[in-house]
This record gives sequence, C-alpha cells and structure tokens, in this order.
Amino acid sequence: MGEGGVLVEWDWWTVDFGDAHAGAAGVLVGGSEPGPVYFDVGSGPDVPSSTHRSAYDGRHRRPRAEVLRAVCACGWRGAAEYPVDWATIGDRPLYEADVDLSGPLADWTAHLSVVRDATVPLPERLAALLVEIAEQLTATAADKPLAALRAAGVLERIAARVGREAAGALRDDGMPAEEVAIALGTTRSKALVLLLTAQHG
Repeated sequence: MGEGGVLVEWDWWTVDFGDAHAGAAGVLVGGSEPGPVYFDVGSGPDVPSSTHRSAYDGRHRRPRAEVLRAVCACGWRGAAEYPVDWATIGDRPLYEADVDLSGPLADWTAHLSVVRDATVPLPERLAALLVEIAEQLTATAADKPLAALRAAGVLERIAARVGREAAGALRDDGMPAEEVAIALGTTRSKALVLLLTAQHG
C-alpha cells in the first residue's frame, strides 16, 4: 500500500529512488480514484485484488476507467488527465488494449525531475563509480552469477555500515527526518527508519 493509502501495482521504477517514487498510470472513475477490484476465485480466506489500470475495464461488474493520470508511491498525483478511448478499445479486455501511456509517463518523469532537483547531489567521482559498479555487476551477473552475488553481498555490507555511520552523524547534528527525506528523495517514514537504525546500529 502506498503512503497515501492507495493500493497500486507500480509500472515504473528508478534505481535512484526505488519504491519511494515508483510510478504508474492510475485510473479515475467518476472523477476519483476507485477502490481495488476484487476477483472472485471461489471460496477461501484470501480474495485477490488489484488497482492496476487493466482491472478497470467494466467487465464482470468492475468499474470502467474513464481517464488515466500519473500517480507516484509518494502520494503525488498528476494534474493532467488522459481519457481512455473505449471506442477504439471496444470489447477487448483493457490488458489486451494498446493504451497510450506516454502522457502519464511524461508527467511522472517530470515529477521525478522535481524530486531529483531537491536531493543532495552526489560528488561527481562517486556518481561515476556507482555507474561503473552497476555496469560491472550487470556484466558479471551474465557471465559469472555467483561472483556477482558475492559482490552484491559485499556492497550490501559496505552500504549498511556506511549508511549507519552517515545516519548517525545526521542524527547527532539534529537533522529532522523531513529534511533527510527530501535530501535523499525518499519518504519521511524511510528517513526515520534510517535515523533509528543508526541509533541502534
């Protein structure tokens, strides 16, 4: 569930921001975001549900998407609305239709630019090293998957140690979680977790 309380299946994701700013083309029905669509699969305690745009096709008494708009896991919603062309889609299920998502994707990308502009810049050399490490790991994963896993484990341990030290310094300086969240391009709750982890690390 996203921070805004809306269950969404995310389509877009970046390495920079991970799931804190995952995006999707959300739907509006009657001018508002509909609740999840539940699928009848017989009896049992678990009833599968979805808020993916493809679930809102009007079939089997489900709501029918009227417009699409960009949504982000952080709670941001795009202002622009893109009508769903049911005349072209016809009776096909929405997941089979070739729906143009370029508008919502462009809006979400613009949102990420605003988020990125507010984050603390990485030193140039460090940014270049991170790109090089990502390329090397990707190549190694294709040729030597066990070596790539070992390297990923080493990086994870380095990141955890350095992260605890850096978060501890921020906590000692009294930097509020809201400022940390903006500087990192993450959510307030994730920033709090970082600061608390440093306290107990």
